[in-house]
Amino acid sequence: MSFLSSIGWWLIGALVAVLPARAQTPYAPTWTSLDRRPIPAWFTDAKFGIFIHWGVYSVPAYRPVSPRPYETYAEWYGADVYGNAALRQSFHDKNYGPTFTYRDFGPLFRVELFDPARWADLFARAGARYVVLTAKHHDGYCLWPTTAPYKQQWHSGVVGPKRDLAGELAQAVRARGLKMGFYYSLLEWESTSTANRPSGYYLPKADIEKYRIPDAQYVEKNSLWQLKELVTTYRPALLFADGEWDRSAAYWRSPEFLAWLYNEAPNKDEVIVNDRWGQGTRGQHGGYYTSEYASDNEKVGVQHPWEESRGMGQSYGFNRAENIENYSTSAQLVHQLIDIVSRGGNLLLNIGPAADGTIPVLMQERLVDIGRWLAINGEAIYGTRAWAPGAAKGAPQSLYYTAKGQDVYVLTTSWPTAPFVVAGVPAASHPTVTLLGSAVPVTYTTQRGQLLVQPPVLTLAQAPCQFAYVFKVHRADR
Repeated sequence: MSFLSSIGWWLIGALVAVLPARAQTPYAPTWTSLDRRPIPAWFTDAKFGIFIHWGVYSVPAYRPVSPRPYETYAEWYGADVYGNAALRQSFHDKNYGPTFTYRDFGPLFRVELFDPARWADLFARAGARYVVLTAKHHDGYCLWPTTAPYKQQWHSGVVGPKRDLAGELAQAVRARGLKMGFYYSLLEWESTSTANRPSGYYLPKADIEKYRIPDAQYVEKNSLWQLKELVTTYRPALLFADGEWDRSAAYWRSPEFLAWLYNEAPNKDEVIVNDRWGQGTRGQHGGYYTSEYASDNEKVGVQHPWEESRGMGQSYGFNRAENIENYSTSAQLVHQLIDIVSRGGNLLLNIGPAADGTIPVLMQERLVDIGRWLAINGEAIYGTRAWAPGAAKGAPQSLYYTAKGQDVYVLTTSWPTAPFVVAGVPAASHPTVTLLGSAVPVTYTTQRGQLLVQPPVLTLAQAPCQFAYVFKVHRADR
């Protein structure tokens, strides 16, 4: 080796020695490698997010109300009303005409009253910490001006509002200090074949023949293209994949994409993903686990970060067929938040805006009510973890527990009329007990080494809030 070569290698070695070490070994496109990635702390601390199902399906905004799970989802209008022979004849053809196709709704999605700053203000007022917008649902319509070659005539920049809805909302949400995320459907009804329908497709044959993306091009030139485009353009803190069930993760090239995301994304340390990346991945692979209307809650628990999503009614997209009795009350929604957080999860509560860009007033009221409750009791929600001793002791159904640092919170969905034991808080910890939002003292004693709380007697004027109450137990020693 020459002297100059020796000097060259010495310089390279010296530079390597002073450069900061890579924070982590690059992730490989295998589930063994990807599943080792830690969940970003912001997600496990956030606890409450807003889901938004909004798109071309918001124009018809209809599906018959059903008591069976999933059968009221109005965002499935394309497949289950327009694409269903019986419902198409009785509703779609009757109201829009037999020659009116699903894509004909696109120009009617005008969002003329959409005010992203007003939306963001409402979400902040609700006490949410993150927002997830359906950037593309199963109908393939994109809420941003995508450059994907097969979508040049089916996005919000050219059809309907002629606006970058995803970009506008992301900017407004971040201006209010909230995290912004996107939902993205891997499948599209116009292109993805399925064994779940007799015809092999979700839509009528004419739509498939006209709009189908060739299978050999679908992932490379459409789904993978758009996922990377969303990440590099908008830097979402969260990606909620869906529509994975008709294909394997290998077909979707999900491990490849996630390795790229974790290694190369502009915000790779912040971004988090869910578990819907191919057949069989839910509750097994990806990032946080998901449940939907509590239908698959057996896959979630305190051992792994998880999130329950649901609408205020029985639909994600706005469904004009639903009435007041189909909606959860504000109290029920607060109770669901408490239950989910006490079990280590997050609540992603959905709203379905109208096609004109307004959020139905009833949905606004529910969000404001939740925000009022969180303004007083939020410390028992944000940044907390499940308190296992409380759950292990078989607490009454109305009592839930969370913990943070040296504090244990007892959340009660009805005012307790009798003394209750706070499990797992020994007398030796020298606890003190207060009622969040109230200056009224709380009496507590210890019996057989356990903390016994005597709820105070309050007048209506002394009640700190509606819907649910929180007793804070501070442990001086641990």
